[in-house]
Amino acid sequence: MSSITLTVNGKPQTVDVDPATPLLYVLSDDLALRGPKFGCGLGQCGACTVIVKGRAVRSCVTPVSSVSGAEITTLEGLGTVDRPHPIQKAFIDEQAAQCGFCLSGVILTAKALLDQNPKASDAEIQQAMSTVLCRCFTHTRMVRAIKRYAREKSA
Repeated sequence: MSSITLTVNGKPQTVDVDPATPLLYVLSDDLALRGPKFGCGLGQCGACTVIVKGRAVRSCVTPVSSVSGAEITTLEGLGTVDRPHPIQKAFIDEQAAQCGFCLSGVILTAKALLDQNPKASDAEIQQAMSTVLCRCFTHTRMVRAIKRYAREKSA
């Protein structure tokens, strides 16, 4: 076991865990965050996505020791029920959620993309979103929400 310090959603956190523990388990089990979900455990579905140093990262395959000291953002770190982040508001306005299982991964992947590339093309948005699997087939509404957020962000 090792003492590892992280900054999660703007708050310093210290956990005593095996350094090889996947970040997802630290976030869900030790810090009781419910945004990142266990999906495939292989980093392929995107349900466990978080933002680390501005990039979308699959937390199920990321050893916690590799992000020691890093700023980590989960869905809980964006907004609240009363004051949603603008990207969350765009998803609400476009009714872009159905079951919600992939939603954290979709929103955080889109936010990371648009933070790095505010004028992302339709093809770039589609490419980024192709890395997060959604079983409910709400892709059209999700892409509309992402484009709405991009427009509003640049306005």
